[in-house]
Amino acid sequence: MNIATRPRREPIVSARDIVNRFGKQEVHDKINLDVMPGEILGIAGGSGSGKSVLLKTLTSLHRPTAGAVLLNVKRVDTIARAEKASLLGVLFQQGALFSSLSVVQNVMLPLREHTDLPADEQQRVATMKLELAGLTAESGIKSPSQLSGGMIKRAALARALALDPRILFLDEPTSDLDPLIASGIDALIKQLNQSLGITVVIVTHDLATLFTICGRVAVLVDKKITVGTLDNLMRSRHPWIREFLHGPRAQGALAARRRSHGNG
Repeated sequence: MNIATRPRREPIVSARDIVNRFGKQEVHDKINLDVMPGEILGIAGGSGSGKSVLLKTLTSLHRPTAGAVLLNVKRVDTIARAEKASLLGVLFQQGALFSSLSVVQNVMLPLREHTDLPADEQQRVATMKLELAGLTAESGIKSPSQLSGGMIKRAALARALALDPRILFLDEPTSDLDPLIASGIDALIKQLNQSLGITVVIVTHDLATLFTICGRVAVLVDKKITVGTLDNLMRSRHPWIREFLHGPRAQGALAARRRSHGNG
């Protein structure tokens, strides 16, 4: 098959002309975004730029003022709950684990809601997802209040993985973590992407995450979106993007990326 006749890959997520307005405040003005199967896409932007709002829009947790989101070429707001749950998993800021449940019970929730598996099988699958996220089976019997910040993120990631989704949406997965633990979360996300082929969309202000694991980055600024590789974005003339990607913290993240690539 030659290049001219090679079929074009369809985006797994496609946002078209998205407008998000809250009262008189307009956060997004006709933004467009395609997420390709198997990629890790970062979403960045300043405070108030609407990063989390965009993530909620992409997952249909928020209905936009105008525009549409397609998931697997279907409008996301028309997909049945069970089908949507099997397609996407979401990690919320701060983990959003239920304090009244044990860790393994938190991971079992999607299985209880969307499958007919018996309870012992649900627990077996949940324990397997915890181990996949880097937690021991013993962690599962604890309550969320007994976990460290990094362990809470991993438990929340295990819950997002419970139904074997094709897409992971992660809202600030490394926020409030020390650099070493955050690096471990980044490595886990990259491993899941490479070993399972899961598409990942990450909202983050963590430059280390953007520089080390994201193939492309979508930057929200001035109600619009600019999407590209970091190498392309670093050539942007937009003042905010230049300051964001050329400041001291960015230079440290870029040096870490070079060291990582240099070590294979």
